[in-house]
Amino acid sequence: MSIFTDHPHAIGESYGEHLVSASRFGGRLVVAGLACIAHGIFPFWCKSTGSRAVHRLAADMIHGREKFDGKAPQGQQKDWCI
Repeated sequence: MSIFTDHPHAIGESYGEHLVSASRFGGRLVVAGLACIAHGIFPFWCKSTGSRAVHRLAADMIHGREKFDGKAPQGQQKDWCI
């Protein structure tokens, strides 16, 4: 195995699939972070955008890992890293 493929294979993805998935996840984090900054400046904007984003991202990560290993108890999937 290679340092580029060990982790993706551990979660049932190819290198390319992992690149797309991690990039999408990271982009969503960036957008949520920008919304949080905007909320800090303008408290009447984006009141729950950051909270919703974190909740959805966590749910997506948990659901994705359970799909890969449906026998693992919630929170103990094969690999939690993105």
